[in-house]
Amino acid sequence: MRGHSNVQGDRTMGIYEKAGEPFLASMSKVFGFEASRRKGHAVAETCEALLRGEVEALISMGGNFFRAIPDIDAICPTVSRLKMTVLVNTKLNRSATVHGQKAFLLPCVARSERDLQNGVAQTITVEDSMSMVHGSTGMLEPASKHLISEVAIIAGIAKATLAPNPNVDWDSYVGDYARIRDKIEEVLPEQFYDFNQRILEPGGFRLPNAASERKWDTESGKANFLFTEGIYDEDDTPPGAEHLQLMTIRSHDQFNTTVYSNDDRYRDIFGDRMVVMLNPQDIERLGLKAGDYIEFQTALDLITPRRAPGFKVIAYDVPPGCCAAYYPETNGLLPLANRDSRSNTPAAKSIPVNLVRMSPEGAQVALERRGLIAAAS
Repeated sequence: MRGHSNVQGDRTMGIYEKAGEPFLASMSKVFGFEASRRKGHAVAETCEALLRGEVEALISMGGNFFRAIPDIDAICPTVSRLKMTVLVNTKLNRSATVHGQKAFLLPCVARSERDLQNGVAQTITVEDSMSMVHGSTGMLEPASKHLISEVAIIAGIAKATLAPNPNVDWDSYVGDYARIRDKIEEVLPEQFYDFNQRILEPGGFRLPNAASERKWDTESGKANFLFTEGIYDEDDTPPGAEHLQLMTIRSHDQFNTTVYSNDDRYRDIFGDRMVVMLNPQDIERLGLKAGDYIEFQTALDLITPRRAPGFKVIAYDVPPGCCAAYYPETNGLLPLANRDSRSNTPAAKSIPVNLVRMSPEGAQVALERRGLIAAAS
């Protein structure tokens, strides 16, 4: 599940590859089945499973999975081997073009659109970064009269797949989302008591958050701070290499992988995203000048080097030895293996790269081949 702007709420509701035992036990009791305790895949682990050929089908609830991941050039070609891919989304994106042998694109009602069930407007709930839960009711006319809700899609798949369960009335949940919240309250009574009543409060209600209340559930009763091993270790680029550390960033006119325009008013860059921001000292040291075109090449000792051509040099106030370029255009440079061992967060802010000068004509051809600009007529 990706791109719902509700990551906090996803995990609270058990959408997690390693959900906790109290949650699983409570859900099993309420719905009369035995929830699987088998660990699932996080995003990076899903990508590794794709590379190993262990995935048969992929169902994506929202998001733009195949544009947001590292090592795009290696992972995307594996998807054509899948027996089936399903993408449930409010709009088309690049991931719709990366699919398996059978592909289903299921458009759904967006959160900003009216979701009428039995003539009654439905309210969903959102948990924000401050642990506040509030209701959200769409007001806009749906883009099509044929659109159905995500709830209806999930319930429909479940009805067609699972054996009947007297404790799970899928049609009832689709017809009234308040009944879903009643079940959430049963599974998580301490956090979501009086759920349907409390979402009517102005601003919603706050979930318990022990750390924000300075309650430390530790042996000492105090906050424990961990120091990450190896944080001051040297990077693994070749000694003496003229490499830079690339940080991938977003522009002002961008939300995750959704790019609304090629402008970035934050940084006074307009009309172009295929740029690399360099400290003026590094521009001079590397024998470049503003307006030159370069190809990124990974400086890691990799079996398969990564390259990204066609970026224009811009002088910018970044630290010497570093450079910056926009995501997701540079995702192909980020090796899947370069990530934190606990959180699985990719090292997207520290990619060792070399810059190789290109001619303007070579940059044009490279961008055309990658489909990032239209071919010259």
